Amino acid sequence: MFDKIWDAHEVAEGLIYIDLHLVHEVTSPQAFDGLRLEGRGVRRPDRTIATADHNVPTDGTMAARLIADELSRVQVETLERNCEEFSVPIHSLGSDDQGIVHVIGPELGLTQPGLTIVCGDSHTSTHGAFGALAFGIGTSEVEHVLATQCLVQRRPQTMRIAYTGELGAGVTAKDLILATIGRLGTRGMVGHAVEYAGETIAGLSMENRMTICNMTIEGGGRAGMIAPDETTFAWIEGRRAAPAELEAAVATWRELPSDDEAAFGTEVEIDAASLSPMVTWGTNPGQVVEVTEAVPEPTTETEERALRYMDLEPGRAMQEIALDRVFIGSCTNSRIGDLREAASMVEGHRVADTLTAMVVPGSARVKAQAEAEGLDEVFRAAGFDWRSAGCSMCLGMNPDILSPGERCASTSNRNFEGRQGKGGRTHLVSPKMAAAAAIEGRFVDIREWE
Repeated sequence: MFDKIWDAHEVAEGLIYIDLHLVHEVTSPQAFDGLRLEGRGVRRPDRTIATADHNVPTDGTMAARLIADELSRVQVETLERNCEEFSVPIHSLGSDDQGIVHVIGPELGLTQPGLTIVCGDSHTSTHGAFGALAFGIGTSEVEHVLATQCLVQRRPQTMRIAYTGELGAGVTAKDLILATIGRLGTRGMVGHAVEYAGETIAGLSMENRMTICNMTIEGGGRAGMIAPDETTFAWIEGRRAAPAELEAAVATWRELPSDDEAAFGTEVEIDAASLSPMVTWGTNPGQVVEVTEAVPEPTTETEERALRYMDLEPGRAMQEIALDRVFIGSCTNSRIGDLREAASMVEGHRVADTLTAMVVPGSARVKAQAEAEGLDEVFRAAGFDWRSAGCSMCLGMNPDILSPGERCASTSNRNFEGRQGKGGRTHLVSPKMAAAAAIEGRFVDIREWE
């Protein structure tokens, strides 16, 4: 599948055409300045779309000029001015389509099989769940794509990770990818375009597939991909940007999956049925164990440093770790399906009085749908803070941050030192695990808790 898409877009050796360019406020200002200095325009505004997500407050602020933090306000206002000047479509604060860039692309139907998709954000791999070739780029590359709609790239190697078996009760796509990274390590996919395959993947919803591909970068991968199928086509049908001739498009998309005889540079097999709910204990996604296990003995200096930062001792049971905060959101787990899963865990319960918990929808449309279904009331009744759309506590670029020493169960994708705020300690989990942890005040095995 990777070869088919790459070969169809390679206009010269190492130069590929980009079908869709997603833009946000953090990695684009210098790129637009570069265009201005060179007297260039955006080559394909119709294949470019922008949104504000990283810096936006999630307190309901509806206009950039009302953002309290000066740096955040300037970045969002700059994006709005740049998009107006260069005729780039934008969904900023107050728009019904505003949201995390990797949520609104699929939501609007812009993300489609066979496309090449880039964004100045490492988690662009999310879009590969549709059978697209999607990857993050740097600011200088953002400028290059804006100016030329092409990008110089080194062709990656290929890897296939095949899963067998059905996920057990309480085990989710988030656990599947965390367990995979735990097995392969954070450099196990380096230099590869990774195709996730097998019966387990075929049984996942599109939202769960996006969670898998989203975290490819955490395993070092260049791109994550899943072959398009009936589940993919059903997602796209009826969305605003869906092809007018959908039947013809689907006929083309059916040719994308890897051929039976396709050879991959690396092959990995994983028994999905043997996996359990997972929790990270350290400062990268590969430092992860089953929730029923204990903090492991460190074997490297890196692991020793991680334990010091996380203030954990080897042998401590994961279910004994008390929490200060719970965050449900991010481009990994903030779609309507994620919120439904979390709400199903907390209905009829109350958040522990020892912590605070928040739910941040991935887009304005996800928020509206959740409210139409009454999910917001379920969360509020349980004591969660119900927020507006944005990247929020996934990263320390907005007001939703941890204080030094605070420990958080998070549905986001990174648990690096200071990722959620200076001195904050992050444990990555699934939405179900985060929801249950909010109720109990600590990690629990949701297979028993349910």
